[in-house]
Amino acid sequence: MKYEVAIVGCGPAGIFAALTLVEHGIERIILFDQGGDLEKRRRNDPRDVLCGWGGAGAYSDGKLNLSTEVGGYLSEFLSVNDLRELLRMTDSIFVRHGAPDRIFGDVPASVEEIDDQASMAGLEFIPTMIRHIGTENCQLVLNNIRKFLEGKVEVCTGCQVHSLLEENREIRGVKLADGRIIESNFVITAPGRVGANWMKGEAESLGLKMAVSPVDIGVRVELPATILKKITDVTYEPKLIFYSKTFDDKVRTFCMNPYGEVVTEETDGIVTVNGHSYAERKSENSNFAILVSSNFTEPFRDPIAYGRYIARLANLLGGGAIIQRLGDLLAGRRSTQDRIDHCLTTPTLKTATPGDLSFVFPYRHLQSIIEMLQALDKLAPGVFSRHTLLYGVEVKFYSNRIEVSRDMETKVKNLFAVGDGAGITRGLLQASASGMIAARAIVSRIK
Repeated sequence: MKYEVAIVGCGPAGIFAALTLVEHGIERIILFDQGGDLEKRRRNDPRDVLCGWGGAGAYSDGKLNLSTEVGGYLSEFLSVNDLRELLRMTDSIFVRHGAPDRIFGDVPASVEEIDDQASMAGLEFIPTMIRHIGTENCQLVLNNIRKFLEGKVEVCTGCQVHSLLEENREIRGVKLADGRIIESNFVITAPGRVGANWMKGEAESLGLKMAVSPVDIGVRVELPATILKKITDVTYEPKLIFYSKTFDDKVRTFCMNPYGEVVTEETDGIVTVNGHSYAERKSENSNFAILVSSNFTEPFRDPIAYGRYIARLANLLGGGAIIQRLGDLLAGRRSTQDRIDHCLTTPTLKTATPGDLSFVFPYRHLQSIIEMLQALDKLAPGVFSRHTLLYGVEVKFYSNRIEVSRDMETKVKNLFAVGDGAGITRGLLQASASGMIAARAIVSRIK
């Protein structure tokens, strides 16, 4: 059977593309993902964390950022008002399938107070409104969507797409890893972060233009939740930007998890750190990433390879993730298990190896991270404590941005590229919205 639409990737971008197509009565839709279906995925299996139904979002803590300023580049394709409306509609679909009602950051007076304090600390605060689904609730929401789509679309999990097929600059379908050819009138590629390398290779093969994205490398910070409580109670995930004094590099906080846990991820054998938080179950700590953005110019055009190199170095030295007390880092010594055991902050990630992050990061990155922690300490006293824990390495493997139209269509006719894997978005809500944009364009052509 020839399909109307083939979707590569069952993460949020691919799922919301399918939801939109079904809503408009489109039939013969097929979705592919190299990972397993939701009930077959396991949190303790590194292969399941990023792949499968729900993508990496299945094991995230489900932050839906309603701000038009963060989470991706859709503001370059839509007006602010149109994007705000699209994000609102996307958010309402999550709520319809079980996301909780509460939104953080919707109290202007409290947000303004944080903004003033951040300015005095030399930080730029980006006000956002966030709906927090919670790690355990993400599974429920994704399962509800999966049930809704049953019988309406064909879902092929555990099925890897090898390549895209085109003829005369028009998409014809996909070739699977087992050699099967799947013909389709339209193809939406939504491979997610884990598929960034695959997307890059296919774009090069098809002669699609790409813009080199910056690479974000840094640490995950863990400290007692009470230190950030006044801020996280208002905004849940404060977005703070700092420009380092020494190098003027952009440094930012990312993925704040109040009362959360630090976890590891594995991509192609490389272990990195991340964090999440539950809606109900709470730890005594909060964690967040500090990321340093690096832009590269000619002749180097492979920031993903650079990020992998730093992560591999940490794995080489620590056999996986590394943990270090801030006090030990500043004293120029490695952390030992005895020093970690005597730390006032009890680590939530038990598998990290005590070590020395100064052997991993270039001086430029390490200095920028330390300066960011000092600035944060002015906003929330206690951040720059010797008992603050640092985990390495956290790397965001953002794909090179593929050139697409306002409809998310590439230069190959009827081939669309959406989500994080195409370098278009950097967050759950905008990734979902990008899938809706592509699907709407396809609906208009079919009808």
